[in-house]
Order: sequence, then C-alpha cells, then structure tokens
Amino acid sequence: MKSNLTIFIILFTTGFFSQISVEISGNIFNGDSIYISSIANNRYVNHLKTFADSKGNYTLKGNIPAPDYYQFRVGNQSIHIILRDKSKFQIHGDGKKFQQFHNIIQSDESIKLNEFVNTMMLYNYKKDSATAYLRKYPEQEKEINQSFTTTYLDFKMYKDNFLKENQNSPALLPMLNETDSEKEFARYEEIVLQLKASFGNSPTIQNVYAQYEQTKSRKEAMSFLESGKTAPDFTQPKVDGTIMKLSDLKGKVVLLDFWAAWCGPCRKENPNVVKLYEKYNKDGFTVMSVSLDKDKQAWLDAIKKDNLIWPNHVSDLKFWQNEAAKQYKVTGIPFTVLIDREGKIIDTNLRGEDLHLALKNIFGH
Repeated sequence: MKSNLTIFIILFTTGFFSQISVEISGNIFNGDSIYISSIANNRYVNHLKTFADSKGNYTLKGNIPAPDYYQFRVGNQSIHIILRDKSKFQIHGDGKKFQQFHNIIQSDESIKLNEFVNTMMLYNYKKDSATAYLRKYPEQEKEINQSFTTTYLDFKMYKDNFLKENQNSPALLPMLNETDSEKEFARYEEIVLQLKASFGNSPTIQNVYAQYEQTKSRKEAMSFLESGKTAPDFTQPKVDGTIMKLSDLKGKVVLLDFWAAWCGPCRKENPNVVKLYEKYNKDGFTVMSVSLDKDKQAWLDAIKKDNLIWPNHVSDLKFWQNEAAKQYKVTGIPFTVLIDREGKIIDTNLRGEDLHLALKNIFGH
C-alpha cells in the first residue's frame, strides 16, 4: 500500500515563507539515498539529501522552505514527518522495508501522524476489497454488509478516540480525508480550527483553512436547505409542456434530483435511483427530476435510455440558468434534496448507499 495523503497540497512560493533549519539523524541499514521531500503537483520536490555510511549512520541537516508536512524518503519508500523550525529528532529503520520497519524518536506528532495514515490505509483497503467482492457476488450483499459493519464501527471508534487523544496536534490533518465537510461540518470545523491553532504557520494548514472558509461560506449560503426546513416550492414545465409544482407531490417522500443528460456522474447514479424507486414507490416514494439540459431531444433520449420510469420530469431548458436550480443555488450536479411527506427537508446530496440507508430508515425495509 502506498503511503499518500490526498489532503497534502503543498505549494511553496519562493521568498514568501521563511526557511527553517532542521536536523534528522539515525541509522538506516540496507539504506539507499535519503531525502527530505515535499509534494507539489504529485511530484517529489527534494530539499535535503544524504547517504548512509557503511554502518548505516546518516545525518540530514540544513534549511527547508517552511514549517510543514514532509516526506522522509529512503530510496522509493517514504513516511510522513512534521517539521518545525529547529526540529531535531531521529529516524531508524530497515531500508529494504522502510515503511513497515521504522522507528521515529523524539517526534510524537510524526509518530501519531503515521499511525493514523497506516490505520486509514488499512481500513480503505478493506473497504475497497468489500466493494469489489460485492460487485462480483451481488447476491451476497447482506452477508458482505454485515461482515463489513464491524470493520466500519471499529474504525469509527478509532477516529473518535484519535481526535480525543490528539487535541490541538498537527497529526489530526489526515482525519480530514475521512471527514465529510458537508455532512460532518461540526467535526470538520473542529479539526481545522485545532490544526490552525497548533500549526497555523504551515502552508498546508493555511491552504486547508482557506478551503474551510470557502466551505463555511457556502454552507451558510445554503442554510435554507437545512434538515427540518420547508423545501422551497417552484414550478417547471413537464415533458409534455404542462406545468407542475413541487408541492403537487406533498404526501409523498420525494427525491428532488437535479441532473442533465450531459452529466456523466448523474447518468452513473441513475440506475441506483431507478432501483430505489422500484423498491419504495409502493410505500409512497417518488422522484422529481429537474433537468439542466438545453436540448430537449437529448433530455428525452436520456430519460428513455436510463429507464427513468417516474412521471415527474421537468425542465425549462435553460441549462445552468434553470430557474429551479437557481432557486436552490445549485452549482454542481448531481444534486439531490430528500423531502418528507410534509414537504420538509430530510437531507441533501444523498446518493448511492447513503440514499439507500436514508430510505431504509424511513420505510423500515
């Protein structure tokens, strides 16, 4: 398994950040070239380099661009480290199996960082394996889901404990990979604010905080779609030109689905929506599909090809200027709003298994 964090976006601006001095020493037997590197545009940028001597001893000492998250590399293997000005600690290990066999001394935050990354990678490996097995043996869905539930709950408990035990630590950064900024905003905000308090001079954390501010502003702008609020009513032309309102469906559980024939992710999700409609329609579930198409024939062809069998297809064929989409401040599709029988919002942006679980909770099967 490759050790990589997608949240690490490190972009150094020449002359903007003050350089810092660091020193890492230790013993790497079976060693090769040793580096301190960062990642920019999915490529390694090497800042310090040395070689172990005949006994495996080495020292990396010098200046690097800024306090931040770095890669300590032995040949083509690497681990994550956190470096501040005047950081001085030791790393020992086996150069042939460095990712599995290494020891960091006097940098607890780097130790914790790698601990979480390794646990996260193992969990995601198990999740991907379960997903692949489910695709191959769909008839075993119940057994596979039951088996994976224990793994999921164990990892959830691990994350909860890790957050409690590492308050205000830079080691919390990889938790953002496992936190949904939309559906777990309170936790997301807690982690980001702790990272800013503990490592705010890191370019990576400055980037994370800027993303957080954008997310927070967008969430505040979308507060009218919070759970429990009444879904804004609107009118749109149906396929035959007659007008329908969202409120015409009051009394049913409605998935308001913004999509388009030209939207690949929307078309990929359509079979799942069809499957759920067939399962729950008799219980009072329906779909209202708002298309952001501008070509009517393409819209109609997609409805037929994807077998979207519900009758509530609407569009004013204004593309991104669709009046309902503007009212709901839709900036990307697919975008969904799940609405209860009273016309109140249950949740937004549910797709795939999340939508299935939401409907299962509502209808009890």
